[in-house]
Amino acid sequence: MANATQTTADGGAAADAVRHEFDAKARSQTSIILGRFVRHRLAMVSLGVLVLLAVVAVVVPFFLPYNFADTSSGGYLPPSGRHLLGTDQLGRDGLAQLLRGTQFSLAIAFSVAISSTVVGVLVGAVAGYLRGFIDNALMRLVDLFLIVPQIAVVALLVHALTPSWYVVAGVLAIFSWMQIARITRGEALSLAAREFVEASRAAGAGTWHIVFKHLIPNMIGTITVNATLSVSAAVLTEAALSFIGLGVQLPDTSLGLIVQDNYTQVLLRPWLFWGPFLAIVLISVTISFIGDGLRDAFDPRQTKVRA
Repeated sequence: MANATQTTADGGAAADAVRHEFDAKARSQTSIILGRFVRHRLAMVSLGVLVLLAVVAVVVPFFLPYNFADTSSGGYLPPSGRHLLGTDQLGRDGLAQLLRGTQFSLAIAFSVAISSTVVGVLVGAVAGYLRGFIDNALMRLVDLFLIVPQIAVVALLVHALTPSWYVVAGVLAIFSWMQIARITRGEALSLAAREFVEASRAAGAGTWHIVFKHLIPNMIGTITVNATLSVSAAVLTEAALSFIGLGVQLPDTSLGLIVQDNYTQVLLRPWLFWGPFLAIVLISVTISFIGDGLRDAFDPRQTKVRA
């Protein structure tokens, strides 16, 4: 009895030692990845610019003498100390409109990126792990969504529904999860054959336990990079829809809608057009550079610890 107790204690101590060693390696890997990202100067500068842009868009409107919907000023006033970007045709302050549009565009972009990533990761991980009939069914669904002309269908749906920012975000998310699903499926197929997944399955772990405990944590690099790129794609898609008049509509606004309202003034009153246009470009470029930094930080050619 004493020998059995001693053996159990030794086994528990050995398991604790292995667990602590792996936790230390995992923490070390996280530190390495974070260090690579921090050393990526362009990504860090882009992250700082994006955060600053978001903070300015949220905070500065509280200090402006006019809100984005105020039409008490005259139409097409030139830039001045009171209206830094002049006013539009309706007399709305250009800077207030720009900041409000940035708020909505960022809200749409991040909503689309988060929701489409969640759906795509779950579909791809389940398909890659279960394989067989479920894999074929889910991948045929992905193929069906991929062949649908996205812009045309999204425009029709937004036009048929209330064209508020959250409706636009929801419709865009419906047609934005397929690429991450295919990428995630490929990685899940590889991971499903690994020893730790086989051991977990042999121990009686269910599908969702394996998906959330083993597959998704080991795909976090791919998921993070693709989620970042989804933000940039959502900004450009929303801007394109709003520019053709089939995206966000009043009383909501977005950078694309502001560009659409003022593109005819590009020569006469360029500040009304170039402000939101450059904001769209700045958001897209900074997010792309952040994605590059994350991709380099999670470079699979580097030494990693896999769970």
